[in-house]
Amino acid sequence: MTGHTQAIYEELKKLYPDAKPELDFTNPYETLVATILAAQCTDKRVNMVTPAVFRDFPTPGEMAKTTADVLFPYVRSCGFHTKAENIVNACRLIVEKHGGEVPSTMEELTALPGVGRKTANVVLANAFGVPAMAVDTHVFRVSNRLGLVKADTVEKTEKQLMEALPPEKWNEMHHYLIYHGRRVCHSRKPDCENCTLKNLCDAWQCGDPERKPKK
Repeated sequence: MTGHTQAIYEELKKLYPDAKPELDFTNPYETLVATILAAQCTDKRVNMVTPAVFRDFPTPGEMAKTTADVLFPYVRSCGFHTKAENIVNACRLIVEKHGGEVPSTMEELTALPGVGRKTANVVLANAFGVPAMAVDTHVFRVSNRLGLVKADTVEKTEKQLMEALPPEKWNEMHHYLIYHGRRVCHSRKPDCENCTLKNLCDAWQCGDPERKPKK
């Protein structure tokens, strides 16, 4: 890591020593379902919905037996009917192709309906302990503002963060950046005055704390 990256990492680690997923799950199946539901939805809302989902559909096999129309009333508050369709269809593929066990590779995960790289990375990191860098809106925004990356897409951000940090730090850095984005470095009106990272922050130093990522 560069000195700048190391300093940011150390400060974030000091700020958020207990950073962890804020979605509730206990196994790879629950991780997958919760992460699909969390797209464009708050973790708090997902955590309100999933207890009933996991109670009535406790395994991929049970989920595969139902239909999107049956599942949708459980998850309606998390978004569109498409999420229910993706969850049911993903579980059917998991049963058909993976013996009812959630797969543990990027290639296999992203072949499931509704699973892109971000969702796959969350599952790999949190369910299987595989080094991964999941880039959500917070990771994208904060890493660009701090100057850890200079990227205008999620894919470029993921690649640059993986190049900037050793693999053993990817999973924890993902959580640090999310915590900081939710608590301090908000999308609008980031709390720069009270941010202990401002002297390391490219956006603050440039006098443009709300700047958008540039090519």
